Amino acid sequence: MPINITMPALSPTMEEGNLSKWLVKEGDKVSPGDVIAEIETDKATMEVEAVDEGTVAKLVVPAGTEGVKVNALIAILAGEGEDAGAAAKAGGDAAPKPEAPKADAPKAGAPKEAAKPAAAAAPAPAKAEPAPVANGHAAGDRVFASPLARRIAKDAGVDVTALAGSGPHGRVVKVDVEAAIASGGAKAAPAGKAPAGAPGATPAPAPKPMSDDQVLKLFAEGSYELVPHDNMRKTIARRLVEAKSTIPHFYLTLDCELDALLALRTQLNAAAPMRKTEKGEVPAYKLSVNDMVIKAMAMALMAVPDANASWTENAMVKHKHADVGVAVSIPGGLITPIIRHADEKTLSVISNEMKDLASRARSRKLKPEEYQGGTTAVSNLGMFGIKDFAAVINPPHATILAVGAGEERAVVKKGEIKIATVMSVTLSTDHRAVDGALGAELLGAFKRMIENPMGMLV
Repeated sequence: MPINITMPALSPTMEEGNLSKWLVKEGDKVSPGDVIAEIETDKATMEVEAVDEGTVAKLVVPAGTEGVKVNALIAILAGEGEDAGAAAKAGGDAAPKPEAPKADAPKAGAPKEAAKPAAAAAPAPAKAEPAPVANGHAAGDRVFASPLARRIAKDAGVDVTALAGSGPHGRVVKVDVEAAIASGGAKAAPAGKAPAGAPGATPAPAPKPMSDDQVLKLFAEGSYELVPHDNMRKTIARRLVEAKSTIPHFYLTLDCELDALLALRTQLNAAAPMRKTEKGEVPAYKLSVNDMVIKAMAMALMAVPDANASWTENAMVKHKHADVGVAVSIPGGLITPIIRHADEKTLSVISNEMKDLASRARSRKLKPEEYQGGTTAVSNLGMFGIKDFAAVINPPHATILAVGAGEERAVVKKGEIKIATVMSVTLSTDHRAVDGALGAELLGAFKRMIENPMGMLV
């Protein structure tokens, strides 16, 4: 009997993926555990293993196909002693197909015509076309006007939506408004009253994002090229919109002095034992400031456990360990691999684990469990010279720490001006789970760890 191979769900949230490469061809024999294909998800490229034994009878989905739905048929295996050609036909015929909608069964005694679908009884109503307005735009369409034209129109009580623009792509400009004022036309309706002919006053609709066509009309033809979004960029866009529209962000910023941490880092790196590798002897570890920031954030969450939480509608999720995600820039996007149980790991373990995760993230070889979940995150732009910024929370986290550059600044100590290496950090919190006072307590615990780094060694 033929065996159908379907697109696997490689993560709990996966709905579709790209079949980037087949590692077998029709006629090849495979056994359980053999790698047969590479599937590209929104964050990584993963290998797919065979779970059955047989001969590849047919590759249904060609390599390079994008947007293959989970559970869609991608290949057919012929069982032992089975003809591959027959298996390919039988497997394809046996593949699940979407069911056509069924009409309601007629009631007893009802005429036969009653069994016909309702759609056949009456044609679908024609789609209502938007009502045109004076300037030729459909009602509800965005009207483009220069800021100066809008200000003059507002002061004169002129409705810019009723004007025909003479600027590029129909843009309303100053001369159009002045002409309308001179002619006495296109007056805006008084506030709270409906325009003439309208059934009643209604609130203005919420502004909608510009469509692709509206955006492209703003640029001269031939002055740009279109680069289609890949799955990663689409996912990043969707999750950022979700985060900013559903999470009430609250921001807290403070400065941390780094001199003690930098001195300790130098001592620890100098004390690193040497180990033999293919490239010769290298230090067993090399700590970065970011490694120490990860550890400090994890220990701060353990010191302020109420902040180590995630929000759900029915309950607060209180985490028992600090799993710290670290934002890593990769070609075409961003991914956040996670240091699990960072509160329990030494600095050297965190450092080596972070280097491995970042390397595999850039080659898109991370497993879903290595970048999904976590209890908080760290985003560090200090290496780019950024002084301070605010990061967007990555659900289901309730916090994310944005880390700026360490730089020499003048600070006042006991009435005297001193030079210190200072780093600004901003904590973004989900105000539903971590309010201002709790967030301040967490950030204070982080500052104590950074300025007294010996505490991270015990």
